[in-house]
Amino acid sequence: MHTLYYAPGACSLSAHIALREAGLEFDLKKVNTKTKEMDGGGDFRTINPLGYVPALTLPDGSVMTEVPVIVQYIADQVPARQLAPAQATSGRYRMQALLNIIGTELHKSFSPLFNPAMSEDTKTYYRGRIRDRLTWVDQQLSGNDYLLGQFSMADPYLFTVSNWAKPMAVDLNGFDNLLAFRKRMSERPAVQAAMAAEGLNK
Repeated sequence: MHTLYYAPGACSLSAHIALREAGLEFDLKKVNTKTKEMDGGGDFRTINPLGYVPALTLPDGSVMTEVPVIVQYIADQVPARQLAPAQATSGRYRMQALLNIIGTELHKSFSPLFNPAMSEDTKTYYRGRIRDRLTWVDQQLSGNDYLLGQFSMADPYLFTVSNWAKPMAVDLNGFDNLLAFRKRMSERPAVQAAMAAEGLNK
């Protein structure tokens, strides 16, 4: 059995969606990202010493961290579902590039917006940076339902990170392809189930 350590709406949502898309059996363990306390007690840093979600405990007891790694691992458990291009193909490398772009250019650009100590000038800068990167993302989605054309493990990560736009006051107006993608993703049963399980459909 797998166990996913998550915080509602955090980047761990992408791994949660991936697990449901894959049809794998798993347990959920909620983490308070501020106190590092897990539901039922215990310090999450005993699972991931860096203290952030997601972490995925594997059936052999080992622990995997980092969204791009976890979602590829999940896809590779059920190759027949074609949740990721095959290993060592150009498609797989393209997906890895997208996962890295989402992680470094989008995810990390959102991080200062969650920090109450950051000045408004700094936040304005990062909002502009995010919109600049989303312009590129919107272009990638032109004529495509998903980032690679067909659904892949890059899509739950983009959906999760773009969920932060509204609460962090990042304007998505003008990104018609991205908005259509978000609607498409929100209609997937795995996404709806993960959102409901994390209490995000309110």
